[in-house]
Amino acid sequence: MNGLHHLIVLPILLPLVTAAVLIPVDERNRTTKGVIGFVSTILVFLAGVVLMRAAATSQDGASVYLLGNWPAPFGIVLVLDRLSALMLVLTSVLALATQAFSMSKWHRMGHHFHSLFQLMLAGLNGAFLTGDLFNLFVFFEMMLAASYGLLLHGSGPLRVKAGLHYIAVNLAASSLFLIGVSMIYGATGTLNMADLAMRIGTIGPESRMLMEAGAALLGIAFLVKAGMWPLGFWLPAAYSAATPPVAAIFAILTKVGVYILLRLSLLLFGSDAGNSAGFGQPVLLYGGLLTIGFGAIGVLASQAMGRLAGYCVLVSSGTLMAAIGLGNGAVIGGALFYLVSSTLTICAFFLLIELVERARDAGADVLAVTMEAYGDIDENEEEKEEGVAVPGTMAVLGLSFSACAILLSGLPPLSGFIAKFAMLHGLFNPGSFGGDAPVSGAEWTYTALLILSGLAAMIAMNRVGIRTFWTSIEGTIPRVFLIEIAPVLMLLAVCAFMSLQAGSAMRYMDATAKALSEPQNYIGRVMSAPRAGPTGGQ
Repeated sequence: MNGLHHLIVLPILLPLVTAAVLIPVDERNRTTKGVIGFVSTILVFLAGVVLMRAAATSQDGASVYLLGNWPAPFGIVLVLDRLSALMLVLTSVLALATQAFSMSKWHRMGHHFHSLFQLMLAGLNGAFLTGDLFNLFVFFEMMLAASYGLLLHGSGPLRVKAGLHYIAVNLAASSLFLIGVSMIYGATGTLNMADLAMRIGTIGPESRMLMEAGAALLGIAFLVKAGMWPLGFWLPAAYSAATPPVAAIFAILTKVGVYILLRLSLLLFGSDAGNSAGFGQPVLLYGGLLTIGFGAIGVLASQAMGRLAGYCVLVSSGTLMAAIGLGNGAVIGGALFYLVSSTLTICAFFLLIELVERARDAGADVLAVTMEAYGDIDENEEEKEEGVAVPGTMAVLGLSFSACAILLSGLPPLSGFIAKFAMLHGLFNPGSFGGDAPVSGAEWTYTALLILSGLAAMIAMNRVGIRTFWTSIEGTIPRVFLIEIAPVLMLLAVCAFMSLQAGSAMRYMDATAKALSEPQNYIGRVMSAPRAGPTGGQ
């Protein structure tokens, strides 16, 4: 990968430079700013695809970029492996869809939308690529600072209220993050992830408690971001209050917490961690199970589609956290497939909600609930006409909504079903990762919740779909522009492509899970990464 080595820094550098370029541009030229930002994201996507192909074919396991040419663990390192490359591509796909959608009208509702968007992309990509905890904090804060502005974009009392709650909760989590990092550094003398993984197993008992306390505080900060119950109480209200493109790109923010928990739990607290091996796994397992249950109840209870989507985010996060907590390497591959599929689906659903609600009457939900509760329906009323033609716009919206329902419910033949099937297959057939232990009660509970959460999503989506497309009071045909529906169709097409190429996708995910379960290659590559020579090669 020598010729592409410097490409690793592009997903961070390009959005950062683009954001700086866009800030002084007059807000009256929002379309120009949007085009510049979109082109930047396309370039990041192309770079991510190239890096992903390189990571998939690399024999080294990871590629290391030494910023400032200082060797690890003294300098800042960026590390590209299969997992980070996957997250880069997923983020850029979501960014392309949401940026295109925002160009219809949403980027005009406030100032500096595109600059904040690019800053958030730089923070996201940096969090996926960084190889040390301090710079993880830096990129984490860059991402959060931009998300504060994006959530408040468009103003309005509900948005401001939810935004202030979001800011307060995440500032508290950031404080815990910084305290935890400080405690870990005090106990181990390093913040480089690879170096930390080497030292944890040799820490004496006098320092182990301090290190584990710091790791616990660090974990709480990530669990807040991932939305674990009860720490995720803020999420449904915040996501449902945001503008559609902001809520859609926020679908990846919870996955940042999941990504870091997955990375650190397998790298730092694996079998080589001595007395700290498996630290935090029970919290992830049982907290994840509770989050699935809480999210499923919220899905069933939600009347508004925005809150329904917010609770779907919690179900997705809980499913992934519980999969990590199981400590079963065979489940991780299916969980990674589920991560991609659920994130794409939720992003598409958030964009679709605004388009669908244009056709709904404000009192339709209230009237529908009243009629269901009191039976105020004349069963003998004759239909006035049969075979009413469905307008093309409503047909496209209805098909898109149905695809989202199938994906969120985990029904065949789309990628949501394949992801859940892969997780259950890994749970009951762990032989490829050397596991042969009998299925535990927690694993049976996980299986039941995985199925029941899909059932809850199917019931809720059917209920909302019937009220929206079958019993519309006004019968209004929404005006939908191509730039609005195209991103939704693109995201759903990616899910369909994943379904068709499930074999290739699962081979990549399983190889990624295997590499995560055997972190020695990652550690070796980071700690032995050579400095650049006189010619600038590495």
